[in-house]
Amino acid sequence: MAKILITSGPTRQYLDPVRYLTNASSGRMGSALASAALELGHQVWIVSGPVGIAYPTDAQVAWVDTTDQMLQQVQQWFPQMDGLIGAAAPCDYMPMQVSPQKIAKSGQPLELKLIETPDIVATVAATKQPHQWVIGFALETEDQRFRATVKMQRKLCDMMVSNDASAINATENSVEILGREGRLLQSMSGSKLEVARAILQAAQQELIREPR
Repeated sequence: MAKILITSGPTRQYLDPVRYLTNASSGRMGSALASAALELGHQVWIVSGPVGIAYPTDAQVAWVDTTDQMLQQVQQWFPQMDGLIGAAAPCDYMPMQVSPQKIAKSGQPLELKLIETPDIVATVAATKQPHQWVIGFALETEDQRFRATVKMQRKLCDMMVSNDASAINATENSVEILGREGRLLQSMSGSKLEVARAILQAAQQELIREPR
């Protein structure tokens, strides 16, 4: 049995008290991964952004809003975990300045200066111990396998799941599961639960070790 931490859903980066940047991630992939891990007898913790779905009742869930909050929760929990599956779609950019008041219309174009948010998977993977592993997700619109392989190396992941934009807010997914050095472990299409089961089976074979 492994202790598995899963990130899920989107995050929000506020422009002012009522407006924010985000994406259409539904959290369905994270929920499916949690279900698949629980089916195999693992313990599951989830750090989720705002979603409208329900997670498995046997998983412990921490709710967050922003990318910084998600990173803080993951950093808090990861040292006690065997592995991390970074299925969330954190907002990659945030405004350089957040208005403390609602931005009023002025009739003129509104210019925003954006800076990158922290990379959760890369930040946490850099701290992993020899017994720990990290699985990342790479959503790309072109050169998918190449870009996923580059991301896996840059983020120090042990496995990478490559998919495209059609996965966002969908009930099905089509993925390539890549092992270290970009080795193709499996191509899989189906419901997100079916895909999640394939990912967990690959993790069982490649990464998850017997209890120490």
